[in-house]
Amino acid sequence: MLYSHEVQHMCKVAKGAKHPCAPIPQEGKWTHAKEIRDISGFTHGVGWCAPQQGACKLSLNIKEGIIEEALVETIGCSGMTHSAAMAAEILSGKTILEALNTDLVCDAINTAMRELFLQIVYGRSQSAFSEDGLPVGAGLEDLGKGLRSQIGTMYGTVAKGPRYLEMAEGYVTKIALDSDDEVIGYEFVNLGKMMEFVAKGTDANEALKKASGKYGRVADAVKLIDPRKE
Repeated sequence: MLYSHEVQHMCKVAKGAKHPCAPIPQEGKWTHAKEIRDISGFTHGVGWCAPQQGACKLSLNIKEGIIEEALVETIGCSGMTHSAAMAAEILSGKTILEALNTDLVCDAINTAMRELFLQIVYGRSQSAFSEDGLPVGAGLEDLGKGLRSQIGTMYGTVAKGPRYLEMAEGYVTKIALDSDDEVIGYEFVNLGKMMEFVAKGTDANEALKKASGKYGRVADAVKLIDPRKE
């Protein structure tokens, strides 16, 4: 290490204050994080690309500074799905500092990594107060049994009102309207469950029926409309 001429000729003054870094909550413990390996936790971050065309939700399970599990969910841009595929391979096994300084192929994923890094190094993880944190595989639990992202897609105009296209329950097939033409419920099909039934040998029409459901006061509807055609 190089010192300037002025510093070299200064007299030494003892450092009296002993002021350590603030402890952060991590997996049921309070940790004085000094090194990357001191960081553990499971948490989420959301990022967006420069033109704000799409967004990414990134979920990481970090153990002793290493990314052991990564869930990459994207919406709004077709190219992001391919970027997410590459990021899923890139992220696992890296330290969070390495991941922060690695090109994760897509601006939105890079931004999500930055936001997530800030959360977790400050102790704002989802598992901050969970003893020993969450096991590897916890990311899949966010997706449910169908292993599909929970996506909401809605569209509306002044002239024709709202159209429900996709809900957490699944792909919306019908919107239920009352006598005032107000939405009181909807019918849907859970595509993840449907594909599971088909994969097990169930006839496609039967699988569609078994994976379908209703939400709200569909039974009281005056009419049902197809949100994509009517």
